[in-house]
Amino acid sequence: MYYGLFGLLVLALWLFCLVDVITADEWAIRNLSKTSWLLIVLFLPTVGSVIWLVAGRPQHATARRRPGDSPFPEYDRPGRHVPVDPAADAEFLRRCRERAEEQRRIARERKQSEG
Repeated sequence: MYYGLFGLLVLALWLFCLVDVITADEWAIRNLSKTSWLLIVLFLPTVGSVIWLVAGRPQHATARRRPGDSPFPEYDRPGRHVPVDPAADAEFLRRCRERAEEQRRIARERKQSEG
């Protein structure tokens, strides 16, 4: 009876950790690469799961996004470019939207002329 319950708990822990490793952000994982952690948890279910929870899991895993955080997580990565001039960034995005609208307009005109 207790062996079955223990086995079920180990299976649940293993599946939780496996999914947690797969869904964790690569840049937030501690100590090893995501692939290394995946292999450790996959081939050492009990020990690997406990080690993942202690040494590899991102420290902010329970609070993914806090108020005041950037809505663009790629800006929060160490070593990533952060826009110096927000107005230039807004201008760039405006030009991207205009270009996309122009491409949509051209595609609609082509479709109407063909059909």
